[in-house]
Amino acid sequence: MNTDFSRVFINGEWRKGSSSTSMTNSNPYNGEELVSIQAASKEDLDEAYKAAESAQKEWAKELPQNKRAVLEKAAHVMEENKEVILEWLMKESGSTFMKASSEFQASMNILKESTTYPYRMEGKILPSQTAGKENRVYRGPLGVIGIISPWNFPFHLAIRSIAPAIATGNAVVLKPATDTPVTGGLIFASIFEAAGLPKGLLNVVVGKGSEIGDDIVTHPTPRLISFTGSTEVGRHIGELAGKHLKKTALELGGNNAFIVLDDADIDQAVDSALFGKFYHQGQICMSVNRIFIHKAIYDEFAEKFIEKAKKLKFGNPTEKDANVGPLINRGQVDRILKDIEASVDQGAKLMLGGKANSNVLEPTVLTHVKNDMAIAENEIFGPVAALIPFESDEEAIEMANAYPYGLSGAVHSSNIEHGTNVAHQIHTGMIHVNDQSVNDEPHMPFGGEKDSGLGRFNGEWVLEEFTTLKWLSVQHTPRNYGPFINNLK
Repeated sequence: MNTDFSRVFINGEWRKGSSSTSMTNSNPYNGEELVSIQAASKEDLDEAYKAAESAQKEWAKELPQNKRAVLEKAAHVMEENKEVILEWLMKESGSTFMKASSEFQASMNILKESTTYPYRMEGKILPSQTAGKENRVYRGPLGVIGIISPWNFPFHLAIRSIAPAIATGNAVVLKPATDTPVTGGLIFASIFEAAGLPKGLLNVVVGKGSEIGDDIVTHPTPRLISFTGSTEVGRHIGELAGKHLKKTALELGGNNAFIVLDDADIDQAVDSALFGKFYHQGQICMSVNRIFIHKAIYDEFAEKFIEKAKKLKFGNPTEKDANVGPLINRGQVDRILKDIEASVDQGAKLMLGGKANSNVLEPTVLTHVKNDMAIAENEIFGPVAALIPFESDEEAIEMANAYPYGLSGAVHSSNIEHGTNVAHQIHTGMIHVNDQSVNDEPHMPFGGEKDSGLGRFNGEWVLEEFTTLKWLSVQHTPRNYGPFINNLK
């Protein structure tokens, strides 16, 4: 597998981008320069889309066993190069070893699920209201899919779209986030090149959003744009795509609620909340953002939660027992520190952390938080826990639904029906009883409601997103067109 990631990948060739811009990729923990890449220009992007369009026509006709064989080989290449992938995730995205390892496994799971798609391109034969007619429905690929991958779970959230797209007969042009051009983009060119994917089917263009960001959406070739990232950017992509009548699969921001009811197992809820809040420094769209605790158990929960949070190891993500690594860049750190300061000014109490060393923000806990404070109103995307008290189920539900996001969530109760009843009333695409909000399984529908996005990934649901249907009818016997024709005789 090629590990020189200083070039873009277009039509099966590694080459320098033709933009005048050079992009430097740095380690967010120590600032070390990892690679410098000559960025792709609009002309490069156009060439990538044209190569994809040309290659896709033959790929769509490829036998299912041959499509599956390429995906299976890609899984083999990934397994052979696991250590290389983990190292890049740690040094490029600030992933801890634990997070990088689980991200690799999640990516392998989605790739293995995708190997089944070539045999799941099912059609139907349906009855007709016209005598002698047969109705057929065929499922086929969309054509070319444009993918824009994020920096937080770059490897998994890129392959989540790449593998299903290729498996269903599409070609791909991928633009990774500028903070993670390797683990969110170029590393896949290397993997699928080694797996024998025909040239032109996967193209990776590394470039500034300001230079090619809009063009990847508005270019006439792609029929669907798959984007994972912020709601603000997703809304802009949706507007551009809608203007050009393109489909979108958008997985956007979240302000996820974690509700601890008065009958919850407190110890279980504390462990669950710690994982859902601090895993990957809280830089996950599904991360716990607001922790609502019933007043009757608030003090006990807060004491136990803070005591365990103190034990989280933070710092160098390459140390295998590290729990919390660096944020992706200093801008994220400064943004969060401002929200902490604003919330303390509003009456919240800083009980743990609140300090940063370079891009490493200490695990932080705020108590006596209200739902309208900055740390609750905004998506934190960092290792800061906001503990919010409530007095009744109705109040918790109202606060959970107060903001225009609906991605994931969690409810804790020792009574399953009690917890399930509350969970049903949270307006969200995904929610988990007696667990935390960070869950993703390759065969389950992944996606949000409201400002958290459009569409669903994984399983049969991504199959619906990345394919299209054609109605073809066959008139087996001459059709009687009634008076329209009979009057002509």
